[in-house]
Amino acid sequence: MDLRVPRLLKRPRRAAAALGAAVLLAATGTWTATASDPPRPHRTDRVLTMADGTRVDTSYFTSGGGGRRPAVLLAHGFGGSKDDLRAQAEDLAGHGYAVLTWSARGFGRSTGRIGLNDPAHEVTDVSRLVDWLARRPEVRLDKPGDPRVGMAGGSYGGAISLLAAGHDPRVDAIAPAVTYWDLADALFPNGVFKRLWTGVFFNSGGGCGQFEPALCAMYQRVAQSGVPDADARALLQRRSPAAVADRIKVPTLLFQGQTDSLFTLAQSDAAERAIRANGAPVKVDWIAGGHDGGDLETGRVQGRVRDWFDHYLKGEPAAGTGPAFRVTRTGGVDSTDGSTRSRGATADAYPGLRGDPRTIPLTGREQRVANPAGASPPAVSALPGLGGGGLAQLSALGTGVSLDFPGQYARFDAPPQRTALRITGTPTARVHVKSTSADAVLFAKLYDVGPRGGQVLPGRLVTPLRITGAKAGKDVTVTLPPVDHEVQQGHHLRLVLAATDLGYASPTAPATYTVSLKGPLSVPTAPAVTTAATPLPAWVWWLPLAGAAAALALLLSARRRTSAPAPDPELAEVPLVITDLSKRYAKSSDGYAVRDLSFRVEKGQVLGLLGPNGAGKTTTLRMLMGLIRPDGGEIRVFGHAVRPGAPVLSRVGAFVEGAGFLPHLTGRENLELYWRATGRPPEDAHLAEALEIAGLGDALARAVRTYSQGMRQRLAIAQAMLGLPDLLILDEPTNGLDPPQIREMREVLIRYAAAGRTVIVSSHLLAEVEQSCTHLVVMDRGRLVQAGPVREIVGSGDTLLVGTGTPLAGPVVDKVAALDGVASAVPAEDGLLIRLEPGNTAGALVVDLVRLEVPVLSVGPHRRLEDAFLTLIGGSA
Repeated sequence: MDLRVPRLLKRPRRAAAALGAAVLLAATGTWTATASDPPRPHRTDRVLTMADGTRVDTSYFTSGGGGRRPAVLLAHGFGGSKDDLRAQAEDLAGHGYAVLTWSARGFGRSTGRIGLNDPAHEVTDVSRLVDWLARRPEVRLDKPGDPRVGMAGGSYGGAISLLAAGHDPRVDAIAPAVTYWDLADALFPNGVFKRLWTGVFFNSGGGCGQFEPALCAMYQRVAQSGVPDADARALLQRRSPAAVADRIKVPTLLFQGQTDSLFTLAQSDAAERAIRANGAPVKVDWIAGGHDGGDLETGRVQGRVRDWFDHYLKGEPAAGTGPAFRVTRTGGVDSTDGSTRSRGATADAYPGLRGDPRTIPLTGREQRVANPAGASPPAVSALPGLGGGGLAQLSALGTGVSLDFPGQYARFDAPPQRTALRITGTPTARVHVKSTSADAVLFAKLYDVGPRGGQVLPGRLVTPLRITGAKAGKDVTVTLPPVDHEVQQGHHLRLVLAATDLGYASPTAPATYTVSLKGPLSVPTAPAVTTAATPLPAWVWWLPLAGAAAALALLLSARRRTSAPAPDPELAEVPLVITDLSKRYAKSSDGYAVRDLSFRVEKGQVLGLLGPNGAGKTTTLRMLMGLIRPDGGEIRVFGHAVRPGAPVLSRVGAFVEGAGFLPHLTGRENLELYWRATGRPPEDAHLAEALEIAGLGDALARAVRTYSQGMRQRLAIAQAMLGLPDLLILDEPTNGLDPPQIREMREVLIRYAAAGRTVIVSSHLLAEVEQSCTHLVVMDRGRLVQAGPVREIVGSGDTLLVGTGTPLAGPVVDKVAALDGVASAVPAEDGLLIRLEPGNTAGALVVDLVRLEVPVLSVGPHRRLEDAFLTLIGGSA
């Protein structure tokens, strides 16, 4: 389940028949994949034309077997496309569903403008997709024109599933994740503009011009004033599931993220209350991660979604739907692979956000809080848009980075806890606020403070408050962000009210607020939410044998350590050798994320690691960095076997999923802080050399919050280069960069490798890989497809571009692919890309094409990496 910024759809039956005829099939070809173990689902790509002429790109997945089956619509996240959902679609198709994915308007290859799930456009599109499913012979019908269909998706796609269920009564069950109930409340909470997240939305959508004009005008108006107006709220509310709250009456499984400053747990709470009031079954699951990072628990979430649909779509009573409420609780780090340990706590009923409150006294005098001119410098709580990278990863452990400036906040403290306290829900407090301005804007947060004074902001969440008429003074109820967090014995809670926050728009005019307490803190505890007791370990009953077992284990461990693979002196100068590498995951379609992978990288090479989503690239990089253990095979870096914590990993630098920087510090200060955290001597950083290669110049003396995206990426690369590692690993280093910035990044990589070091780059920008990389490794479905110099792969003589002038119909492409001597055939912009089997010739191919009445205009070798890549993976990207 993709969570870009940041992912669903079905509509009124009244216009289904009339508009169904307007949905035209545009022939874009058919792609079919089969494998011997197990068979892969069949996939068909089609472009459907909506009534207003918008073209929606779809993929349809089915598996073998006769009879009709339920259908599932999967919707992608904001900024994504249908391709993000391929793995989940194949899993559901293999499980007996007909699955349809699509790229929403304005994303992927679909046309139209982004409407933020406009009922008149995106939601109507879903109903047209349901119409199409109703005509499929393999889809089960409840009655003519009414297929048995469920919907799932995250973020943007989660909202469209809720909206579709409210607009189209044919939707039978939904499973939205980490999404919004009221978009106006999410982006304008309590009348305060969530500036950074809203900016991320509009920029990741391709800029304001890619949105419907009314949305673009709204954003520009609010971004300029910093204050959301009534028209802006109404515009977003019409696009929110809350607008059809009384019409969502289907079984609903709600997932919401605990580490999410974009869509907090309060959004799913409002959805649960509304849907339950309609009499529909509804269950709630709070996952560990969210839009601000942490573990998204993808495997568990998708497994529970599948069980939900088995129960409500297939009608299998034995398929369990899980507890009414579940929350993932974290506790420490697994030293074997660096992953966060987690466990689930459950309850037979959803406790809500105010269950079983406990009163805790607060102390603190009346305090004056300054809102500085320009609202700068701002306090820091969450760092919107960082996703799972850098500092955001700390959220899974309930830690993070927060910053409040003296004089800009008031604080009130509770006494230390005599016993541990579990907060589950929304704490509240009463305060009195008086302002020198007409309105006051404050940001409330509840810290967990340790015995030594260190404080943690759970989930890095903050509640903004706009207090109107504050000049005369006003009592205010502060509703803090909902969390699930344990305050340990000896720790205490601290209520902080700050005048600024990095993620929000504060008044730019200077003002002074006077804040005082009006009551205690009320904390929800939800004692009915419990973790299953761990059974008494068997060794307690066999204590006499424990000593012998421990001694044996130590002996075997010592033998393993002494018999660990010795360094290979012949590979001492070889940066990387991977031999028969395999990693198996129980949740993947065939059990393997990586299988029998072997390749070698030499000094001075810039190697591009390519493959479609799900090819195993990220798993390979994680094994290479020692983050997870392989199930088979071996990785050697400069002759040393790689395993978690291996000393040779000090020669490896990595930039994966983005780096987190403190925005108020300069670029140089961020790098120095990072290096100090490694515990290595300052002289080993080679800071000057890394900065020279990165080419940031005078920008290093400026605060990172003033950096462009390209400068942030280059600073992240410089961070990975600290210590001048001999092997540098970069995952999507050009994400979000414009063409000039991409060219500069290319020069950075080439300069770094020119000194005899080695760079491995994983990227989707094939044209850029072709210019910056010297060698390639192409993967698909966990296996190596081809490896070698770029010029050899691009210029492969067994691949031909056959020009046809006009696109070929899907059945014709299938016939060409089935010809003797043809390894694969995929549609290209100008015709067909055809890879020949060894021994076949272009002349023999032309004869066969003429026999099939293919209008051949030209035949020649291809010369683009994109063409070679599509040919090598058989069009499955």
